[in-house]
Amino acid sequence: MSDSSFYASMSPTFTKAKIPFSWPSIPNPIPRRYRRRLRSKFRSTISPASSIASIETSFDVADTIKALRAHRWSYYDGQYIILIILAIFSLSISQAPGPLMKTGAATALIAALLVPVTRQFFLPVLPIFTWLLFFFNARFIPAEYRPHIWVKVLPALENIFYGANLSNILSAHKHVVLDVLAWLPYGILHFGGPFVWALAMFIFGAPGTVPVYARAFGYLNIIGVAIQLVFPCSPPWYENMYGLAPANYSMEGSPAGLARIDKLFGLDMYTTNFTASPLVFGAFPSLHSGNAVLEALFMSHCFPKLRPLVIAYAMWMWWATMYLSHHYAVDLVGGAILAAIVFYVAKANFLPRVQADKFFRWDYDYIERGDAPGADYEYGLTVLEEFRNDSSDEWTVGSSSSFSSGSRSPVDESQNAWEGETLASQVSDSELSEIIVR
Repeated sequence: MSDSSFYASMSPTFTKAKIPFSWPSIPNPIPRRYRRRLRSKFRSTISPASSIASIETSFDVADTIKALRAHRWSYYDGQYIILIILAIFSLSISQAPGPLMKTGAATALIAALLVPVTRQFFLPVLPIFTWLLFFFNARFIPAEYRPHIWVKVLPALENIFYGANLSNILSAHKHVVLDVLAWLPYGILHFGGPFVWALAMFIFGAPGTVPVYARAFGYLNIIGVAIQLVFPCSPPWYENMYGLAPANYSMEGSPAGLARIDKLFGLDMYTTNFTASPLVFGAFPSLHSGNAVLEALFMSHCFPKLRPLVIAYAMWMWWATMYLSHHYAVDLVGGAILAAIVFYVAKANFLPRVQADKFFRWDYDYIERGDAPGADYEYGLTVLEEFRNDSSDEWTVGSSSSFSSGSRSPVDESQNAWEGETLASQVSDSELSEIIVR
């Protein structure tokens, strides 16, 4: 026998003593649904909530490179290819500013996207920047490459659907009070309103709502401008000035009813800008209507109690556009339908769900994206039925996995699902009892 075998045979063997009886199972008197709620509440007193509502403060470019490496690329990221193509096209036809200004602006934007503290703001608004670039440079598209201008289509549709030209009916009786009431939404709130809505959604909405809103706003306007370029139509003011005579791209725009506002205040706020409009014949669809409806839908989602107010705002915008002779009713309906499509696509896939018990964005310790599948769980935690290892990052509205799944799991925007303390944190009932005793 070898030495190793000898010592192995001589070494004592320890076995775990078995208890001849088992402890009785004592049922927990607290229902499970309330245990989950208490678990979340008391765990949040032990450690801070997750960082989904935090703001990036890093200036290190290495953090951006790290985020890009961790990002799971998907076909959804093709949006950036589309934006790049539109930007290159717009810059290539642009006649102002010069090459140095264009290069400087592009360099500044790239630098802003590389620095994390600025990337969190500039990345979601890339569609808006692209839309503005696309819109203001549309004037430089040569007329020989543009389609025929439709002068009679919108008036004909107006009479078919409504039996009359609603724009001419509403603008037939003009008054200075009506002028001001129409100017406020069309000339003021249309430009400043999106910032006010975004600020409200940032402070009181679920974390991640504003980036979705910014992207939806940008893509809505990009699609609208593309339709206006492919299907150019004359607005009501053209019919009032020229009748149904054929139009051409050498014609200037018109401020229409806004000229009375310039005259009232003795300022040139609209006359020059609308006369030199990049899209003189961009009547359909109405982006004034589209933007107002999109804002109303987002605000209704985030603040259901404000739904009557934001619907009234959209209706106010509709009346103002027709009273000022800038759009037919058909244009308004077209813009509203486009806005509804964009919103419900965003809501079904990317928009964080509102939690009624949260007031500020900092109250959220988890988020769920997309439409709820209807499972009857407390707080809508569908993950209790089937765990989905979704992740989310700022390079997409929703992660590639969440884009393809109908159900959304609570997502931490630091790129790790279920990172930090959430309602599903694994706290035993004994620990919960100790917390309650304390």
